[in-house]
Amino acid sequence: MALVAGLGAFGVKGPGWLLRRAWTLHAAGFCSRGLAATGPPESEPRLTSTRQRDGIRNIVLSNPKKRNALSLEMLKALQNDILHEAESKDLKVIIISAEGPVFSSGHDLRELTEEQGHDHHVEVFRICSEVMMLIRNHPVPIIAMVNGLATAAGCQLVASCDIAVASNKSSFATPGVNVGLFCSTPGVALGRAVPRKVALEMLCTGEPISAQQALLHGLLSKVVPEEQLEEETMRIARKIASLSRPVMSLGKAMFYKQLTQDLGTAYHLTSQAMVDNLALGDAQEGIKAFIQKRKPTWTH
Repeated sequence: MALVAGLGAFGVKGPGWLLRRAWTLHAAGFCSRGLAATGPPESEPRLTSTRQRDGIRNIVLSNPKKRNALSLEMLKALQNDILHEAESKDLKVIIISAEGPVFSSGHDLRELTEEQGHDHHVEVFRICSEVMMLIRNHPVPIIAMVNGLATAAGCQLVASCDIAVASNKSSFATPGVNVGLFCSTPGVALGRAVPRKVALEMLCTGEPISAQQALLHGLLSKVVPEEQLEEETMRIARKIASLSRPVMSLGKAMFYKQLTQDLGTAYHLTSQAMVDNLALGDAQEGIKAFIQKRKPTWTH
């Protein structure tokens, strides 16, 4: 309760909003292909696959034949997989990866033709924006594991994740200008991850940057050889999964909250957050364990 109360005091949505949102999505029929679904018809291949073990949920974009394009159905499947049992204490961290040589090529351009119509276009970008905001507002850290090309909304997805680990063969681009469609929505996440001039060069030229350039500019957390990608990503995920979920949830929410504030307000909010953090049972347990030179026993 201290966590929820603390987040509320700072104007941060507590974890409960996700459960309410998940119920809304189920009622709207958005779970046709997600983790919680009973299973799609055999004629409709699953667009994502999921597995969860030891607190780590792996979500895999599983449509390599279409370059893991973020079609409306792919976005809904991803949304549902992220939302599924978000409140569960058994969930500590999420990894998003992809099958094939392309992490994601972005929106399916076949859905953006005039034949599809205005309302469909509105729905595509609404759901995409919801998915990107869901990643930021989710109570557990979400890691992108990238091995290959990530373009347009695929690059947006990487930029939206809390942590991003990529192989040295990966590259990133926002090439919408090449087909007359400026990557405005990818620019939201990209412009918050890399310096403005880097973002605008990517957006205005459509030219790709390498994994090393992406690391240099802040789009990625780490770059490793392809053969080490899964091992390093899992190492980070296991470390997060070994820690207190309530503490992690409070910390992630407050980190993003303070980023938008001036320096004085940021320190005011984070000072209150530290006090609220100390009121959590896991914080007191962690401090006692440190003093007693033993491993802490978290509430989860």
